[in-house]
Parts: sequence; C-alpha cells; structure tokens
Amino acid sequence: MDRMIASDPTIKVSQTANKRKRSRVPWVLHLMVLPAVLFVFVFSYIPMSGIVMAFQDYKASLGITGSPFVGLKHFRYMFENDYFMKITWNTVLFACSKIVLNLIIPFSFALLLNEVRNMGFKRSIQTLVYLPHFLSWVTLGGILIDLLAQTGIINLFLTNVFGIKPIFFLGDGTWFRLTIIFSDVWKEFGFNTIIFLAALAGINPALYEAAEVDGASRLKQTMHITIPSLIPILIVVATLALGNVLNANFDQVFNLYSPMIYQQGDIIDTFVYREGLLSGQFSFATAVSLFKSMISLILIIVSYRLAYRFAGYRIF
Repeated sequence: MDRMIASDPTIKVSQTANKRKRSRVPWVLHLMVLPAVLFVFVFSYIPMSGIVMAFQDYKASLGITGSPFVGLKHFRYMFENDYFMKITWNTVLFACSKIVLNLIIPFSFALLLNEVRNMGFKRSIQTLVYLPHFLSWVTLGGILIDLLAQTGIINLFLTNVFGIKPIFFLGDGTWFRLTIIFSDVWKEFGFNTIIFLAALAGINPALYEAAEVDGASRLKQTMHITIPSLIPILIVVATLALGNVLNANFDQVFNLYSPMIYQQGDIIDTFVYREGLLSGQFSFATAVSLFKSMISLILIIVSYRLAYRFAGYRIF
C-alpha cells in the first residue's frame, strides 16, 4: 500500500498541497498582531536612532543632524569617571543580591508550601505572599518611607521593645542597601514561588508512591525526588536572570533614594536619568545607557546559551 502511494504522483501532489494549506497562517492572525508590532516599532525601534547622540556633542538647538561628531569622547570620559565605577558596583551588587535571594527564598518557600496538606490554608498563604507583587513601587515606596522613618512604626517598635536607637534606614548607606535588597525580595518572592509550584505540580505522583512503598520518609522524598526534579527549572531561572545583572530596578531605587546616599545607593539607571533629563547632558547619558544595553545584550545571549546547554531550554 505504501509503495502504491509513493508511486502515485497525484497522491504526492495532494499531500504537498495539504501540507502547504496547513502551514498557512490566516491573515486575520497577522491583523491581530499588527497593533502590537506597530507599537514596538514606533516606541522601541524608531527611538534607536537617538543612539547617535552617544557619539556627538549633542545640542538641542542643532538637533541630531547638526550636532558635531566627537567619536568615543563620552565613552572615554565614562570609564575615566570614578563615580561611574561606583554606580556600576552599586548596580551589580543590588542586582546580584536580588537574583540570588529571589532564587533561594522562592525555592525554599515552594518546598515548604508543598508539604502543607490543607489546600484552603495553602492557597490562602500563596495568595497573601504574592499580592505585594501587584503593588507599584510608587505606592510601596511611600509606605516604606512612612514605616522606616525615624519616627515610623518600625523604629518605635525597636526602641520601645528592644531599646535600640532609631535606625536611619533610608539615610544610612549600609542600611539603605539592605532595605533595597530585602524589600525587593519581600515584594517578589511570592510571585516567583509560582514558577516552582508549577514545576512541583508536574512531578509524577508515582515516584512518591513508590518511595512510600520503599519506606522513604517525607524528608528523603524531598531530598531524592522533589529537589532533583526542580533543579532543571532552577537552572533555567538562574541562567535567564543573568541578563538582569545591570538592571537593579529603577522604579524602586528612584522612589526610595535621596542625595545623601547617592554614593551607596545610586545605580546606572538613576544616574542616566539625572545626567540626561535633569542636567541636560544628553550625549553622556546616552553613552552610559548604550554601554549598559550592550553589556545586557551580551549577558542575555550568554544566559540563553547556558540555559540550553544545561537545561535544554530554548525559545527558538
């Protein structure tokens, strides 16, 4: 029968036509995605023409086409600027600390939550811990400023209960860094837990049943079944997070920092904002932003390569 189908040219043509028909995407689907494509093109690709300002001594009165070309002048100044090195270190410190803690804490919390047998209680806890994710940093920043003020409820509690002097959480460089890191972790760890809970739901229950038959305790089941099953998704999340090493959350820092802790709390994005929009140093700000974007692009490419190599994860 197969030989007859293979030798019949009419059947071959029919099969090819069917394949082509199945591979066609209806024009309606293209029309549906057109607004999103136009939005990205207008607001993401057209503004890329402004990159040329990084190589110019840009003057608003002359415009991009009339401003003099200065080559790598702003990049040289950027690397010779000691303050730029400080903000780069601050950015990497914030981002790496958040990445590590936002892996360890959600992973651990998912393991603990997985052991809860009361489904109503489990869902209630899960809902409560991921609700902060939906608060904007404008709202949350105002709340934290009130709570962490020297006369705020946290300092009043520390003073009245433990006799500790009020701590200047948002005015002392060391405490500001800790506040930035742990407030971000508190806001995001519940939402990040969903990734690991979804991976837990995909573990074959037969593995646990077999382990129970063999007399394995819950701890041994966790150590030998649950954790090894979560390692691949942990590797994927960790490697993909490498692309955010230079993203320390502008919204958070901008809403919490002040001039007194610029040395310890300033990051690349807030520096670009002040230099570009407030000081009018458009060319220098563009050079710094372009440098950050190029490094981020390299890190994203590396992270996807690592995710594919160690966990078999790929988008394309």
